[in-house]
Amino acid sequence: MGTLLYGGTIYTMEEELSTVEAIYMNNGEIINIGKEADLRANYAGRINDEYDLRGSVLYPGFVDSHLHIIGHGEKLLHLDLSEMKSAEHVLNALAEKVKELEHGEWLIADGWNENQWDNPRIITKEELDAISTEHPMILSRICRHAIIVNSKTLDLAGVTMETEEPQGGKIVRYPSGEATGYLLDQAQEIIKAIMPSISEKRLKKTVEVAIEDLLRLGLVGGHSEDLSYYGGFGRTLQAYQEVLPSKYKFRAHLLVHHLVFDDMLANNLQYGDGGEYTTLGAMKIFSDGALGGRTAWLTKPYQDDPANEGIPIHKREDLELLFQKARKYQHPIAVHAIGDRAIEEVVACIEKYPLRNGLKDRIIHAQIMNKELLETLTKIPVVLDIQPSFVASDYPWVEERLGKQRSSESYPWKTYLDSGIACAGGSDAPIEEVNPLLGMQAAITRRSTIDGNVYGEHEKLSVYEAISLYTKGSANVINHAEDRGLIQPGYVADFTILDQDLFKINPDHFHQVKVKATIVNGEIMYQK
Repeated sequence: MGTLLYGGTIYTMEEELSTVEAIYMNNGEIINIGKEADLRANYAGRINDEYDLRGSVLYPGFVDSHLHIIGHGEKLLHLDLSEMKSAEHVLNALAEKVKELEHGEWLIADGWNENQWDNPRIITKEELDAISTEHPMILSRICRHAIIVNSKTLDLAGVTMETEEPQGGKIVRYPSGEATGYLLDQAQEIIKAIMPSISEKRLKKTVEVAIEDLLRLGLVGGHSEDLSYYGGFGRTLQAYQEVLPSKYKFRAHLLVHHLVFDDMLANNLQYGDGGEYTTLGAMKIFSDGALGGRTAWLTKPYQDDPANEGIPIHKREDLELLFQKARKYQHPIAVHAIGDRAIEEVVACIEKYPLRNGLKDRIIHAQIMNKELLETLTKIPVVLDIQPSFVASDYPWVEERLGKQRSSESYPWKTYLDSGIACAGGSDAPIEEVNPLLGMQAAITRRSTIDGNVYGEHEKLSVYEAISLYTKGSANVINHAEDRGLIQPGYVADFTILDQDLFKINPDHFHQVKVKATIVNGEIMYQK
């Protein structure tokens, strides 16, 4: 016995503007599609439930190909700095938050972004000390590649003038050698190593809060990297498995950071294991930092910092060792690489250590590009995991980092697709807003949320291409192109239902579209 969906517009996404009248589904699978009358006749006596779309618009379920699910939950539960427009606004919010804390409790805040402030600058530990020397304080930058801490936190971590910088990290110092409280990339781990562990109850709650919000926004799944944090591989995976699918159905594809790869193996697990809703994915590696903190690794120096080309997280020989380890188990890799130099290093490793079992490697972000590198990317089997919202939030300040010529060749989403390079679309939440409609809007319009101007008009995507990133693209990168991402018989019954037709409205208004329902495996997980 199954369910008939009808009464609205149903986009199959097989081709642009391809629609059907109805879907017959059973046991979480699309059994057939076509005209409503035909399905009613063909499955007479086998339809025990009906779902009337009432004029709404149904798409294959949207999937975010790169986010941090638990990080998104933390953003919802922690002090959120992402919308604040000045250092003073941040400091005032911290001063109010301190009043709520118990003696010695950590103050954790996320999302500050000096590039959206009227007076961009980095807050100092002295300003945090003026608020509290009793509470350890840590403020994560929106890119999560930099933190600001107070003196109490530095003291607890044992950071002194003699503390050596780790490979791939930087402790920013005053001319005297004293730490300013600003730590970049791998230097953050010095602080994170002494932070109190999140309780199992709190961890589970954070997962629940995140998943509930993702479903509300029309997402049926997401590819996340959380398993090396929050108490380790086993503890974090268990938190996911206690929530999924017993409380919610949501397809979490969980990348495995190289630091916990051995933990995965010790549990006799490998790629694809973990269950339908908590599936283990590629080995996650970071190869560089981010543009905001000028730690993305570039082939040429930063325009606004000529002595700086960014920071490689790993030496080349160490990066190759990680590739060799993954390939020993025929495991794909997923590498964070923003700068073109970082991407070059990753591409060289993919060429040297190819994957031969049909699974897919991915390069996450791939923002800064050059012509020679682009040509190489067309020749290797790799998926680029892009975040369209970065265009909206990074321009115009990215032109200061790179110069106009280099920035015009970057974030080249249309060029990737036209060159035949497979792409998937994500948000990198909580770094960006997780709403997939905002990502699609940014991919189509390339309009900055900072100054309202359009950047890289030649790289705009069509509506069909933008939606495909979050449907077919996200399915392809995890080797599910044959059963996810389309409305076709044999595919999973995962649907995102909206109140408006994305193909018929102004893309600048996508942010106004409402999610009517989110269906996962044939079950309603959210309904407005």
